[in-house]
Amino acid sequence: MRTNNPIFIVGSPRSGTSILSWCLGQHSNIFVQEESNWIGSFALQIEIAYSGGTARGERSQLSALGIERADFFRAFGRSINDLILNHRERIETNIQTRMARAPAEKTEPSAFKISRMACDPKTRWVDGTPEYSFYVNPLRKLFPGARFIHVVRDVRSVVRSMINFQRTGGPALVENEEQAYDYWLRTVRASYLAERAYGSAVVCRIQHADLIAEPKQSIERLLAFLSENFEASCLEPLRERINSSNVPDDFDSSDPGTNPEVIAAAEQLSAEIMNNAPPLTPDSAAEEELEIAFQKHVTHLAALESNDERARRRIAELERQIDSLKAQMPEAVGIPDPNAGTTIPPESC
Repeated sequence: MRTNNPIFIVGSPRSGTSILSWCLGQHSNIFVQEESNWIGSFALQIEIAYSGGTARGERSQLSALGIERADFFRAFGRSINDLILNHRERIETNIQTRMARAPAEKTEPSAFKISRMACDPKTRWVDGTPEYSFYVNPLRKLFPGARFIHVVRDVRSVVRSMINFQRTGGPALVENEEQAYDYWLRTVRASYLAERAYGSAVVCRIQHADLIAEPKQSIERLLAFLSENFEASCLEPLRERINSSNVPDDFDSSDPGTNPEVIAAAEQLSAEIMNNAPPLTPDSAAEEELEIAFQKHVTHLAALESNDERARRRIAELERQIDSLKAQMPEAVGIPDPNAGTTIPPESC
């Protein structure tokens, strides 16, 4: 029986989100797939659509039908869940084909399996998109049964890995050290706020160092959090380093131009997280802060779309006016008509 309780792994890039996705994806009931990147922003569009569909009260379609906001979101969440699971075979084939073609040094080992047996149920899926650190609130609107895992890694190690990543052939994550510290700070701050808002029963924190030093205990704890039985296959990705930036010991990522206040803020947050260990209970004030941030984001996006639409209409009108002037110009001022072979002079008075 299918469920609608996906797993989202959040936290800063280069903190272990990819390796943990692969670990969980070895489970017979958890389907690993590519990072999605679109679901969080899509939830903002759903809120905009619902606001439009209820703007005139009972004279609006959604209001007249009695469709509540929560039901509206959940309907889309169920559709997304079905869409992903219905295309499981296609995704498995694509990933396996890509991995088979990849050079061995690209480290997405072919030993990792999308499915290990044809009878694997795979009733839920895991998504390791780090940017979803900023979308925990809207993702819960889509998937009330979703669970989140916040992977935390030492900020200095993350910064070194981010800066070095491009040297290994990966995409540029940041341009300099200050951007790396800022990126870590923003993603971890957002994930930590979600922890405090919803509690450790919804957002589970795992230290990257524990995942590496005590893999079996760490995976056992995470699977218990997800209400899944332990399967030893989930440990296999930890025996190899995937998507690693392979930072040399002598690699120096320091930059004298980095704002020391950004570094201090990141290190202060890191210390706070280390000292404020789970379990955490839900905090209504933190949840309200997330809801306010969500509504501000939606309002900003709606304003951008409205301005964009007005700009498009204005541009279209100006283009029509220009076309009209061009059509009149040859007859009015004797300018050669590009579509004719002769110049037509204006009539004399």
